[in-house]
Amino acid sequence: MPKKAADTAASVAVNIAIEQHFPRDERLLDDGLAGRIIPLGMKVFVWLLGFAWLREWMIQWTEKCWPGVWAIFPVRKRYIDAKVTEATHLDALVNLGAGLDTLAFRLPAVAKGPVFEVDQPGNIELKRSKLNQALGEIPEQLRFVSVDFDAQELGSALASHGYSSDMKTFFVLEAVTQYLTMAGIQTVFDFLAKAQSGSRLVFTYVRKDFVEGRAFYDNEDLYKTLVLKDKVWLFGLNPEEVADFLDEYGWRILEHLGYDELADVYVKPTGRQLKSLALERIVYAEKL
Repeated sequence: MPKKAADTAASVAVNIAIEQHFPRDERLLDDGLAGRIIPLGMKVFVWLLGFAWLREWMIQWTEKCWPGVWAIFPVRKRYIDAKVTEATHLDALVNLGAGLDTLAFRLPAVAKGPVFEVDQPGNIELKRSKLNQALGEIPEQLRFVSVDFDAQELGSALASHGYSSDMKTFFVLEAVTQYLTMAGIQTVFDFLAKAQSGSRLVFTYVRKDFVEGRAFYDNEDLYKTLVLKDKVWLFGLNPEEVADFLDEYGWRILEHLGYDELADVYVKPTGRQLKSLALERIVYAEKL
């Protein structure tokens, strides 16, 4: 996975930290920890966005440049939180490409079982350091696993930290698939194919026609930056192919949604006027 993919971890946490400036009834996600574990320079930026006029200007500018990008991070995390909360029968949580995500802390019930946070070494060390600074100590059930999905075998790395495929597991694969090569996709889903029956998976994907430059969904600048210039978005799926793709690995779709559908649930009640990102979708699946 490219280094620039790992670098997005802090920018997502900044988005979530800025959301905390909104009144509770307008906030898209409650997360008091995100702003405490970002680098110092970013903390200053988040503090400045405490001024409502500046925050509104920045969000409007973001919506103009990259329509739908602002809401995508908190909205998909709200959806993931809801699904994890519902899955009370599972033994463990594996957050693949966890970055600076605080899922294990947003949902205290999750931390009763083992939580495996998997990411590139740089992100793992950053998160471990920032959590130590913010909390004083890291919960013992939180286990950090350093892996490059494109170059290392996922199963053995997790097993070395106490994970067993006998565990009914909730897997989170949020904003990861587009950054992987075909070899990385194969590695991840070969691993998921060995999951215990009844396990659950939430993953996001970017539409294949966007990655291939055949449709831009009002985000041509995003395509030019992430696909053409930085060359970090590599993999995409066609929505009509997702069921067959998952079936190859022994998974079946429970829900398959666009962000306009999530916006109806999580954005509309706040009264905020935010666009939805049409080029990405989210899938909730069960292991057969």
